[in-house]
Amino acid sequence: MDLYELLTSRRSVRHFENRPVEDELLNELLDAAANAPSGGNIQPISIVVVREADRRATLAEIVGDQPWVRNAPVSLVFCLDFHRVGRWASLSGVEFRGHEAMMFFLIGYADLMCAAQTVTILAEDRGLGSVYVGTVIARTQPAARLLELPEGVLPLMVLSLGYPASRPSGIPKLPRDVISHDERYRVSADEDLVAAFEAKYGPIDDNVEKYFERAYVEVVEADRQHDDDWTARAQHRMEKLNIRNSAQFLFELRYPQDMMVELNEELRGDFGRAGFRFPGFSSGEEPADNEGNAAR
Repeated sequence: MDLYELLTSRRSVRHFENRPVEDELLNELLDAAANAPSGGNIQPISIVVVREADRRATLAEIVGDQPWVRNAPVSLVFCLDFHRVGRWASLSGVEFRGHEAMMFFLIGYADLMCAAQTVTILAEDRGLGSVYVGTVIARTQPAARLLELPEGVLPLMVLSLGYPASRPSGIPKLPRDVISHDERYRVSADEDLVAAFEAKYGPIDDNVEKYFERAYVEVVEADRQHDDDWTARAQHRMEKLNIRNSAQFLFELRYPQDMMVELNEELRGDFGRAGFRFPGFSSGEEPADNEGNAAR
């Protein structure tokens, strides 16, 4: 398989063989992460390797009782690490205020995801499968306690890895011409926009499991591994909310908008307890433009 085919065919794997990832291969993945792109080459990231069964089980519970985190032989927890950078700066006689600067935070998060995706692609090339688990963002405090993270270290992504027992098929993506724009942004006609997403997800019909295989494969895979009636419960919620299309499914059931907005305060508190505070953000003041004038 050439690189283009690997990149365009790769899909998340949630069903893994009961087989460890060899130390040599794991070290290759970590070497790749260490050489990923980084803004200013500061590399404000740390990766906690979780392989012990009890710790995997606890991590799985923390991130929403996701069985693939428990069953994968290894999970890599990618952390934004201003603890190490700040200590280095202090020992070198200079102040580092990354934990107060949103720009440093965003650059660091981009670094973290570059490293994670580099690992993902190399893992795929080496015959492994992987799945991202982003719900750790909403559970930073229990994850930090489990992993004994010092202040200034924030867990922002889990990548669970292993040899695939099965690989999903039929998980759709938007095509190139929907996400790419020549020279300037192109606003699609309403009918084209709706058609693109309908082609991606397909209709919601009586065969709910078939729809979930395309739009919510997590519940199908969770039932297979955990036998916890996730599919039935999701279907019941769909009926209760009168879900008729994929946008309603995503933004009323899977990611309820009120809940997502309410998470702002929880995330702000959790990030603050980890030492990350951004003066001027969400202060109730009008944002300023680049010249310091209040925006109008």
